[in-house]
Amino acid sequence: MKLLRIAETLSVASLGGFLFSLLHMPLPWMLGALTAVLLWNSATKRPICWPPYACYAGLLLIGYAIGCTFTSETARQILEQLPLITLATITITAFSTWQGYRFHKKTSINLPSSLLGSIPGGLSQMPVLSREIPGADISVVTLMQAMRQLSVVFFVPFLAIHGLSDSSVLTPTVPALTTETISDTQAVLLGFLVIASGFIGRFLKFPTPFLLGAVLATSAWVLAGLPAPQPSRDWLNAAQLCVGTYTGARIQLKNLQSFRNALPLALLSVVSLLTVSSGLSLLLAYFFDIPLLTAFLSTAPGGMAEMGLTAMMVHADMAVVVAFQLFRLLFILTVVPPFLKYLIRCEKNRQELQRKKAELQL
Repeated sequence: MKLLRIAETLSVASLGGFLFSLLHMPLPWMLGALTAVLLWNSATKRPICWPPYACYAGLLLIGYAIGCTFTSETARQILEQLPLITLATITITAFSTWQGYRFHKKTSINLPSSLLGSIPGGLSQMPVLSREIPGADISVVTLMQAMRQLSVVFFVPFLAIHGLSDSSVLTPTVPALTTETISDTQAVLLGFLVIASGFIGRFLKFPTPFLLGAVLATSAWVLAGLPAPQPSRDWLNAAQLCVGTYTGARIQLKNLQSFRNALPLALLSVVSLLTVSSGLSLLLAYFFDIPLLTAFLSTAPGGMAEMGLTAMMVHADMAVVVAFQLFRLLFILTVVPPFLKYLIRCEKNRQELQRKKAELQL
């Protein structure tokens, strides 16, 4: 029975990817699979079944493809641009925190949930982080993060491909996978290293461990001067399908019913965040001579997988894009939690003080 449901889910996802590919949509096999599974689940109410390890395999392959692009020169560029990466990260995090506070003031959503839902830390990380923040509603956090992620993964690749890039070079530079430049022993060792890195990252509680682990392991392999052939487009399409299907299966449109009163303001917050990140990319491109397309994908409040694949598609500097996205994710997961706890504690003290003043006046 479970195998039949997996086969049904795979068929729906594949059809969505194929249709998006025919329509020349951005990241067609990821977004097509995501959309098809999401709509199929909502329309038919049939249970969606997709094994998490299929998603992990997709993330490992995407991480491997991203890691293949790293060189000693790109590592040097990343170190030189670390102050810019930090500045961009703090700017986006500060703005999204302010938006979360305003969202709390204008809706019935409590402050912890509003803040965690507004900060672009990722659909998989922020709901987990909400368990560490007292008072946070994991359902609200998940829904807000899902809305932002859906908006970003549809809008940003579309604008990058059709608005900021040369339409004549929309094919990713991924030659067919071969072993002509790599020995059988090296191929087996590299495959084992990439797979093991994902599980090691999971054990060490890395954010998005299978993607990050594969990126770091492959980058180290390449920087050591060892060959790492790029995967073919078909392999990358399969990886997109696995990740998109898993993401679509986790999002429930029916949850919007309990969120409908705050929905317009939540959408406005997403648009505002995209506007600020776009403005920030213009500043980086103008003052620091970073190509606009690379700056746009670097500052977009998306994820490493989606932005990395888009960078590959439009020939942006993938290493810089991933560096910006990775640094922001690590910053949010390490620095933001204690800051949010402090902010929430201050807000509670302020409310308690106001309550006591009101009692004294009575």
